[in-house]
Amino acid sequence: MPRIQVKRVYETPNPSDGVRILVDRVWPRGISKAKLKADLWLKEVAPSTELRKWFAHDPAKWAQFKRRYFAELKRNREAVASFREAAKQGATLLYSAHDETHNQAVALREYLIGSKRPK
Repeated sequence: MPRIQVKRVYETPNPSDGVRILVDRVWPRGISKAKLKADLWLKEVAPSTELRKWFAHDPAKWAQFKRRYFAELKRNREAVASFREAAKQGATLLYSAHDETHNQAVALREYLIGSKRPK
């Protein structure tokens, strides 16, 4: 798997970002498409609305959130395959959450690095 970085949408884009992929289900508040400079918006790989609302970025729910999110990703092979195709040369996952440790981009990166490609 190529290098995958994680960045808040409010950080300045960098040439080393590779493909910049927004992985939020909803567009980040207060940021224009021009300023974000995302190459793709793959909301299909973001957690479901129900899971996102349940989690509410509560660190106490982090382990359970990841289990539930990974289960969603396993059921959504097409979206994960789209991501892998887009990120062949490296990518930066963009997210808007304030918590830099407990968010879907961090979990998605862990899932992608830890999971094997489907046969």
